[in-house]
Amino acid sequence: MMISAVIAGAKNRVVASALHARVACSFLSTLPSDKVSTAKPGEPPMSKANGVASSKLTGETISPHVMKAEYAVRGDIVVRAGEIGKELKKGKKFPFTDLVMCNIGNPQALGQKPITFYRQVLAICDYPQLLDAPESQKLFPPDVLKRAKEYLDATGSGGTGAYTHSQGVELCRQHVAQGIKERDGYDCSVEDLYLTEGASGAVKNILQILIRNEKDAILIPYPQYPLYSAAIALLGGTVVPYYPDEKKGWQIDPAHLEDVITQAGKDGLCIRALAVITPGNPTGQVIPRSNIEDLIKFSKKHELAVIADEVYQVNVYNSNMKFDSFKKTIKDMGSEYDDVPLFSLQSISKGYYGECGRRGGYMEIINIPEDVRAAMYKVASINLCSNVNGQICTAMVMNPPKEGEESYPLYKKEKEGLIDSLKRRAEMIEGVLNELEGVSCTSIDGALYAFPTITLPEGAFKKAKEIGKTGEWLYCKEMLENTGIVIVPGNGFGQRDGTHHFRTTILPGEDQIESVCDRMRNYHKEFLSKYKN
Repeated sequence: MMISAVIAGAKNRVVASALHARVACSFLSTLPSDKVSTAKPGEPPMSKANGVASSKLTGETISPHVMKAEYAVRGDIVVRAGEIGKELKKGKKFPFTDLVMCNIGNPQALGQKPITFYRQVLAICDYPQLLDAPESQKLFPPDVLKRAKEYLDATGSGGTGAYTHSQGVELCRQHVAQGIKERDGYDCSVEDLYLTEGASGAVKNILQILIRNEKDAILIPYPQYPLYSAAIALLGGTVVPYYPDEKKGWQIDPAHLEDVITQAGKDGLCIRALAVITPGNPTGQVIPRSNIEDLIKFSKKHELAVIADEVYQVNVYNSNMKFDSFKKTIKDMGSEYDDVPLFSLQSISKGYYGECGRRGGYMEIINIPEDVRAAMYKVASINLCSNVNGQICTAMVMNPPKEGEESYPLYKKEKEGLIDSLKRRAEMIEGVLNELEGVSCTSIDGALYAFPTITLPEGAFKKAKEIGKTGEWLYCKEMLENTGIVIVPGNGFGQRDGTHHFRTTILPGEDQIESVCDRMRNYHKEFLSKYKN
């Protein structure tokens, strides 16, 4: 049995290697003759020294998958922002004195304060001597000391500096499982949990399992978080976009999904999974329970795995809406749906916690065959484990202080204060965007972003075409140069042909948000005036 598996694995690796070589050869054979020696069509460039495939490392000989991958939230506009930041420090004058990084959901970079309980526990875990220091009884509440000791005992003598189990510290997984049960009302096994490097690490592991070659495709929403398209490109798979309906608050039409998967079949593609982001990034919608049920039924019908990206699950601002997890929905729908594979993702980078730099999160897997579970463990073990501070922080996010514990009053105050503040900022950003001529923004019901549609004057498109860019790129680039506000062109997230958008976060602090809105208003008027004429 083991020998057969090894032989099969070796065959798969040979096939994959051959496929990658063919793709690379096709790409490289189009290069100018002054870069490489002449080669027959479809063959790799030849070394002029010995006539065999060139092994020299150049920009032309790296993987074409890397060349294809793009990640808009850190694209060329953000690169330019980095240059401006350095120039500001050197005293160069701009029409602004500071940069406002609205390109990415990075809360603490924009001044959000961390939750005290998390940081106190982490401080002790990183410096265990604090447990026995006499001053610690005055510095830390008893429940902080107790929790830190539990995590240190669970990590063993190496503490946060040692590798852990590839799925994560078991106590941390127990705390995550407890939080999931409290949220959904259903048991969660620690064996179903992987503690990961944010949700991004989980996405990459899942796609590694699913994608075999360029005929394997993943259904992803357009607009989408560009991690998905980039990761699929890196693995040599194919993106098949579906389009939530902007006019209906970005909800997902099952009939549209049927049309998309039918066309994919005609194109010779094998759809492996449906990716869903709720609340939405960049679109800010909260998918209602009925729509989630539709998506589960669709996935069952077509034997698809579901990738449920739920990292904004606590970021719901519309009092008429609530977050429903895919796991709870599948369980509520009954045993008929026990054959729908589900990968559920959460991250400590978002929510009210905003611990992006900790790189923590989890993946829960249910309805996954045992042989696929074994493969998932193998993929996770190749990376040894996720970072331990992120594991501990993930455990605290899912198992925060409880009523009656010493840290609870402050924790509750900080949490509610941050959520209420985010709600006010979402309302302000949405309102300002809808005031702007030619701009329309759907309700920001959740997450951390606005994704308005924008109508630009023909002069802007003409100018953009001259420099080989899109109209919304020009809008975003000139906003940076004139206001210091960094936003992202909508085409980097995917959008329907003929539409134009940009994404901004709602994260500037309340002491800054009004100024940011004023800068946007003034810039928008000037931009329209400039290109209308």
